Amino acid sequence: MLKTSQRYQAVQITTASPGELLVTMFDGLLRFLNVARMSLANGKRAQAGEAIGKAHAILTELTVSLDHQHAPDLCANLTALYEFSMGSLTQANLKNDPTKIDEVIRVLAPIREAFTTVVRQGAGK
Repeated sequence: MLKTSQRYQAVQITTASPGELLVTMFDGLLRFLNVARMSLANGKRAQAGEAIGKAHAILTELTVSLDHQHAPDLCANLTALYEFSMGSLTQANLKNDPTKIDEVIRVLAPIREAFTTVVRQGAGK
């Protein structure tokens, strides 16, 4: 049986616009990146590995969901950033290096902010 908060979250996801879902995915991605960074810094390898795996899965989903026919240049740039991020996460996991995760956060946080701004502006129309 689902808890009330889980039911609320499920309703939010099923009724969200594509833009809101994108922002939600970035929120989850950044949350997992922060968990991974803190876990690596504190020597919690299993927890870090799990968070890195979840972040990697979100990046994979973001990559495959790009519509290259609609905005080819933007999609090419985002693909390159997502692939850089996935490579950095792999290196962070292999080398126990939280600074690699910091690099990913530094690259992806502004993208999340830009998408959030666009979604909010679209909602105001």
